[in-house]
Amino acid sequence: MAGRANATADAVARIERDRWHAALLPQFSVRTEVGEGDRATLSVRLVGPLPLCRLDEIRIEVAQSDDMDYTPQLAGGSTEEQVTAKVWGPMRFVPGSDGADRNGHTVVPFALAVGRGRPFALERTRSPLWWDGNDREERWRDKWISLPMRLVLTCRREGFDPWTVPYEVDVPEVLR
Repeated sequence: MAGRANATADAVARIERDRWHAALLPQFSVRTEVGEGDRATLSVRLVGPLPLCRLDEIRIEVAQSDDMDYTPQLAGGSTEEQVTAKVWGPMRFVPGSDGADRNGHTVVPFALAVGRGRPFALERTRSPLWWDGNDREERWRDKWISLPMRLVLTCRREGFDPWTVPYEVDVPEVLR
């Protein structure tokens, strides 16, 4: 009898933890603002929920903006490392700015309180070096012209399991 009571109590506690975790799912306001040339600013603001109070760590990754498979298929073409390093979308973080990695996929993790935000420098992506033709930049731009920038925000707060929040950000028309 005591074993069953303990199992029931554990199940109820797990359900309550899961419910509380879901209720505290971080909510963001994410937008882009046009900069100079092919540059923009990504504004990331933690807007709620209020009981969350803060996040100890937010990791942002630029995700592939389409659902295509870019695995190298032909010998002598791009390498798997080149494909993995490429940001497959309209925008990336400016490498070296705001702690962005050398390929523009991620920035260094940061903390935010609810109601606070942080800007990041963006730039338009360029065609892969292995693409041939004088019109490769035009073909690259045409590929991404109507697609949003996809982000994955991985959020951590002490005492909670991490949250993963996918986000799509519209790219200003002048940068498409």
